[in-house]
Amino acid sequence: MHGEYKVPGGKLVVVDLDTADGDGAVGGVLRNVRVAGDFFLEPDEAIVAINRALEGAPADTDAAGLAARIETALPEGTVMFGLTAEGIAVAVRRALAHATDWTDYDWQLVHEGPQPPALHMALDEVLTAEVAAGRRPPTLRVWEWGAPAVVIGSFQSLRNEVDPAGAQRHGIQVVRRISGGGAMFIEPGNTITYSLSVPTALVQGLSFADSYAYLDDWVLGALADMGVNAWYQPLNDIATDAGKIAGAAQKRMVSDAGGAVLHHVTMAYDIDADKMTDVLRIGKEKLSDKGTKSAKKRVDPLRRQTGLAREAVIERMIGSFRGRYGLEKGSVTEAEMARAEELVQEKFGTGEWTGRVP
Repeated sequence: MHGEYKVPGGKLVVVDLDTADGDGAVGGVLRNVRVAGDFFLEPDEAIVAINRALEGAPADTDAAGLAARIETALPEGTVMFGLTAEGIAVAVRRALAHATDWTDYDWQLVHEGPQPPALHMALDEVLTAEVAAGRRPPTLRVWEWGAPAVVIGSFQSLRNEVDPAGAQRHGIQVVRRISGGGAMFIEPGNTITYSLSVPTALVQGLSFADSYAYLDDWVLGALADMGVNAWYQPLNDIATDAGKIAGAAQKRMVSDAGGAVLHHVTMAYDIDADKMTDVLRIGKEKLSDKGTKSAKKRVDPLRRQTGLAREAVIERMIGSFRGRYGLEKGSVTEAEMARAEELVQEKFGTGEWTGRVP
């Protein structure tokens, strides 16, 4: 079995192993464990200690238990660069789960013209369902917004998150997405939004929290190439020294073909902070856990940090993804668009859905 995991902010860890019970049958315990990667590790004998610590471990040991075995076995004074015991443990779990890797797929890019906010919500559901059913390849969809909006999370209270007078005053539509998480303030020229619709196999062996970091890693590399020092901040933020620049959310779909994960991210290219705080009801409790007193200071736009036009930032992000994993230009099919438009009428464009949590 073979598992790979790139430690967030670190290096690639590769684990090859077999499993056997006491009689040599498949299952039971780990055997012939070999840890490798492009990390740095001192002293040399630490890699032998890591392999020995994992040898014979019950195959159902969770990541925390595997990490504890590794930590206990490390020689005194061991130093890891780009590597953690937890990262090795995740690579083991991914091997046992027969997880796939980014490069195992033929990725498709969907980047089309501006769409109404409710249609974007519907397209996320439709395209991810198609990936779950095996009828669509894994897809990176870059959004273009046709109108300003507030997008609230699946479980948020409409009245607690949005000031209706402020939304009406600024001509802002409110829509609800299928994933959890917080509210996003959207203006077409000031926002960069993308979705990843990926097979569940890509995140096999990862905890829910780890899957966020794993699916965000490529964009951290893209931002670094643009001179932005960004990192994943649990559970679902992308942050820099100057403040938060993005928030992510996920929804998982199950199917007979194996299922899929929707992972979508909204990034602040620029922001009208006064308008945002006039529309969103951002409570003191939410601000306090971010270590800031003002909502205007929570988000630091990419325009200032990169000095690039929005279109150039998007082009570089797409280029970075293509360089890492390959990416072919695609489009939403007629059948997919027809289903999405039906969902706007039946669900995402209705008051019942938007106000389902009043």
